[in-house]
Amino acid sequence: MTPQRVTLITLGVDNLARAQAFYAALGWTPDQEQPGVVFYQINGMVLGLFGRDDLAKDQGRAGAALGTGAMTLAQNFATEAEVDAAFGQAIAAGATALKAPEKVFWGGYSGYYADPDGHVWELAHNPFWPLNADGSLTIGASE
Repeated sequence: MTPQRVTLITLGVDNLARAQAFYAALGWTPDQEQPGVVFYQINGMVLGLFGRDDLAKDQGRAGAALGTGAMTLAQNFATEAEVDAAFGQAIAAGATALKAPEKVFWGGYSGYYADPDGHVWELAHNPFWPLNADGSLTIGASE
């Protein structure tokens, strides 16, 4: 049986130095770097940035046009003010605003931006999903 987990998310990027500078402007620090790839430790998993063409080749799909925007990465925050601050920081770092944070139909507060390579991030405050002390999320923890 395959465990229900994700341990590594890898984003294909057009320019690794530009992508690394963007995430540095958000306060992210790499935990490991190798030629052509950088890794960030994030709450029990890892986010990798990998050159888009090299990622396609590594996947066995050399020359494939890897797209973006068909999935969303998300960060939840404890308050609406934290969402606003993180959104402002991302825009100042070079992200493209897709939807400014606002109250949403499901009872929370969220907005979206795209990083310089078009990867979509949602920033949200969900009053129904309180965060753990380390900022991680465990749904159903209070049930």
